[in-house]
Amino acid sequence: MAKYLLVMVGNEQRWNSMADDEWHAIDEGHRRLRERAGDGILADGQLEDSSKWTTVRAGADGAQTAADGPFAETKEMIGGFYVIDVPDKQAAVSLARELAETRADHSGVEVIPLVVH
Repeated sequence: MAKYLLVMVGNEQRWNSMADDEWHAIDEGHRRLRERAGDGILADGQLEDSSKWTTVRAGADGAQTAADGPFAETKEMIGGFYVIDVPDKQAAVSLARELAETRADHSGVEVIPLVVH
């Protein structure tokens, strides 16, 4: 078995303005993924809007600082994640394809293998 991180990424403004039927399609995709993956889901979650995030980093003087918001300024934000344990990459990609985020023009799912120590 192999562990993967599935990361839903997309345009946060589009997510915030989606209609109920668009959210229903997303919820349905997550239901299908959960149904197929079963106990293979080790962790999952939907993230709060990035306006509620805090980033902790070392400043130029080496002192730690906490700043509101994400550190990276990007067009796509992380909206949620799954940590899954599946037989191989093909199985991880197959599960990712269940998600409606893979069919929208403003989002996608990154399939990232985790290092096993």
